[in-house]
Amino acid sequence: MNTFHLRILAADDLFFEGECENLIVPSPDGSFGVQAHHSNMISAVFPGELHYRPSEGPDAGVEKIAAVSSGLIKVENNDVLVLVDTAERPEEIDANRARRAADEAKEALLQKRSIQEYRIAQYSLARAVSRLQVHSDFQNWKKG
Repeated sequence: MNTFHLRILAADDLFFEGECENLIVPSPDGSFGVQAHHSNMISAVFPGELHYRPSEGPDAGVEKIAAVSSGLIKVENNDVLVLVDTAERPEEIDANRARRAADEAKEALLQKRSIQEYRIAQYSLARAVSRLQVHSDFQNWKKG
């Protein structure tokens, strides 16, 4: 089986480290996949759903999902490093808090403010929406 070494680092924590079969990362241009022996690259990570499939341990072969904020990904010599501000497992997401954050961001977008405040509101909304989507997908998966 072809695998690569994956480390997902959030600003405050090591989220995941181990051998991995595949990885799907949200980017400004849409999601893209990484598999073993991917060409070397550096890219931006956009707030959204990150999917990965560990190849060892109790979760071997099971696709995992996380809500991530913005950051960077570096792929070099079959070693992948994902650096993000935050990474959350679906069961860690407080849906009510994420909804409030989305509502606050929507309100901030409606206000006539500076470009910087507008971009911060856009980022906050994207992060809140991705957290809600990951939480919703996880709840549907548990039911089905």
